[in-house]
Amino acid sequence: MKQKLLIVFPSDFFERRAVDPDLAREYDACLETGLYEAVLFDYEKWFHGDRLVLTEKFDLPRRAVYRGWMMKPEKYEAFYMELLRRNVHLVTDPAQYEYMHVFPNVYPALGEDTAKMLTFPDGAPVDLDEVRRSFRRFMVKDYVKSVKGTDFPRYFENTVTREEFDREMEKFYRYRGGLYTGGICIKEYLKLKEYIGRTNEYRAYYVQGQVLCVSRNSGQGDFAPAPPEALILKYRALPASFYTVDFAELEDGTWKILETGDGGVSGLSEGQDYPAFFRGLYCAINK
Repeated sequence: MKQKLLIVFPSDFFERRAVDPDLAREYDACLETGLYEAVLFDYEKWFHGDRLVLTEKFDLPRRAVYRGWMMKPEKYEAFYMELLRRNVHLVTDPAQYEYMHVFPNVYPALGEDTAKMLTFPDGAPVDLDEVRRSFRRFMVKDYVKSVKGTDFPRYFENTVTREEFDREMEKFYRYRGGLYTGGICIKEYLKLKEYIGRTNEYRAYYVQGQVLCVSRNSGQGDFAPAPPEALILKYRALPASFYTVDFAELEDGTWKILETGDGGVSGLSEGQDYPAFFRGLYCAINK
């Protein structure tokens, strides 16, 4: 029998020998398969003290997958190297993580299948005149995430004034805080199709050039159509071992890519079969 795959989870903030409660269902599911051995790292010491403390030691090299919270690329690189020193070899190296995690890196590979975008590196002012010429409506995120779920506007009209825009951007920087990464992305706003008040979004996981799974990702019912198979297969060979691509149906029935992500820090969808996901992940990595 093949050796169990190691899976690395963050601990509870207050108890380093208990898994982070938000990841407890994943932790239980991967162990239920009998294919994994789990190890925890101390959340507080790593994210707040830059010190990696694991619950186990490994005398021999072990192949591993990370499942946990996002890190800035430089933090992930340090995490990867610290684990390597402890004989834990993550399947996703720092270059792969940064490529999928920082959207402007992967954007050129997505072509016409994603929204048009302008980027402004950290420290460079947003050229609002250029933005207004380029888009009738636009949304704002940094190189990794938006601030969806806050009172920051979902989109701006191209009639927005500099004063209005700058005032809202003060909120954006405040909400992103220490997670702010890379610079500002200005993306064409896409109007998504809705079914009974729910957009129709799907998340595809890819592992080692294979499509691992495609799941509903916006609480929509199972009557909503899935993305075209050809579109999903088109992105199975991006230069990373384990990653996600998020697809959404537009009002006119066409499909676009909304986001990409590293597979280790992309959340599973509501209603997804967790044990099936981890069985599939194991088989794909060990193929």
